[in-house]
Amino acid sequence: MLFLFENPIFSLIILPILIFFARVADVTLGTLRIVFISQGRKKLAPIVGFFEILIWLLAIGQIFSDLTNIIYYFAYAGGFATGNYVGLMIENKISLGLLNLHLIVKENPEKLINILREKGYGLTTMTAEGTKGMVKLVMLIIKRKNLPKVLSIIRKNNPKAFISIEQVSSVDGGNFPPRERTRWLLFKRRKV
Repeated sequence: MLFLFENPIFSLIILPILIFFARVADVTLGTLRIVFISQGRKKLAPIVGFFEILIWLLAIGQIFSDLTNIIYYFAYAGGFATGNYVGLMIENKISLGLLNLHLIVKENPEKLINILREKGYGLTTMTAEGTKGMVKLVMLIIKRKNLPKVLSIIRKNNPKAFISIEQVSSVDGGNFPPRERTRWLLFKRRKV
């Protein structure tokens, strides 16, 4: 086994590749851990953090075993950059969390409001006065993964609506489409 570590192929090719992928894994986990912390997932964030640091220690330990090998530095830095990208891609794909949509609708707001209600979205409306006259304010909270579907409904039925989107850290209660409501209640209710 000692022969393997002294082999130039191992130290110049295999170990840098392992360092690269270890760094990709730990930075990806770090990105997800930060997302979990921001969403208040108190049980999941520490577990992800444990594996993130464990992998980081393994990678940095290999670099410290031979500080003169510049290839290790490039593998480590390349893994860091790639890990950021991979972490953001995964976070975007799983689309965790909730969003608060604020709509300002001037023309024919009732049609859009009725369609969103028919789809099961709980929303709150208010009549207000904007710079160009009376408008309807529509507020709704949705799962982040449903944003493209909801935006499509809004743009199809009221393309001139002003849309503001904010991330929500927690909710309690509310009306979600039936499929969403079940999953959120099974996962856990969070207090504001």
